[in-house]
Amino acid sequence: MGLRRPDRVHGVLVVDKPRGETSQDVVTRVRLKLHVRSAGHTGTLDPIATGVLPICLGQATKIAQWLLADDKRYTCELELGLVSDTLDITGTVERRAQVDAIDPVALEAALVGLRGALDQLPPMHSAIQHGGLRLHELAREGIEVERATRAVQIRQLEVLAIDAPRVRLAIACSKGTYVRALVRDLGERLGTGACLTALRRTASGTFVEADALPVDDVNRETATARLIRTARALGLPEVIVPDDGVADVYNGHSPRIAGYATPFAEGERFSLLTTSGEVLAVAERRDGRTYLHRVLRYDTA
Repeated sequence: MGLRRPDRVHGVLVVDKPRGETSQDVVTRVRLKLHVRSAGHTGTLDPIATGVLPICLGQATKIAQWLLADDKRYTCELELGLVSDTLDITGTVERRAQVDAIDPVALEAALVGLRGALDQLPPMHSAIQHGGLRLHELAREGIEVERATRAVQIRQLEVLAIDAPRVRLAIACSKGTYVRALVRDLGERLGTGACLTALRRTASGTFVEADALPVDDVNRETATARLIRTARALGLPEVIVPDDGVADVYNGHSPRIAGYATPFAEGERFSLLTTSGEVLAVAERRDGRTYLHRVLRYDTA
């Protein structure tokens, strides 16, 4: 077996996910287009959704855990009076009622109770694990199980347009929020039921629609032009490591790297960079020393 070719592309490429594909479908397409071994997204979008999907490439896959924690922004469309098993338009319709008019005052009153800190019940049609299986696998077998609620933050929930029976909303929320579940809860508060009909992610942390490249346009040239360097994607304070100190970082030589933490407060994270601006490690000051969370290694073979 031949040697695996090292990755040459390292950073974050923001792709505009098309409707009808899974997030992993898009990652696979990008990986094959750019001929990279390592690629991963920073937060799943349902197949119905479009919009901002940051994809970490090469050594930048090692920072995905920090990007996953970022807040998200969406616009969505929902239909009142329509209820499906998946909570969106792709599922089996369970109930349909005619809604000819929507009272803006009643709508706003229902939205008030869905802003701020919520304990949200995840949908059965989701990728959450239960007993070694995904919830959506159980749901396809007609099995419904008890789910623990999740603490989420809804920082913005505003009406963009009303065209009965449909409503468009702008949403800003914490990681782990299910917009489908938010729509379900709104429908229950209004007494009509509701179903998600369209969803677009407009921002994921600092990544916005203006950063996003249509997946069909991804190639080596466009990716090079639009690639966001790992250091910028992290957005952490930076410390430059001299060339003769790189091996100390790679080897985790605690005494020699301890001083990099000096400018920072206890528990503060920072990036260690090469003199050319590549991220060597995500670090943190612990007990006055430099603790390495993740080390990024760039194979030049």
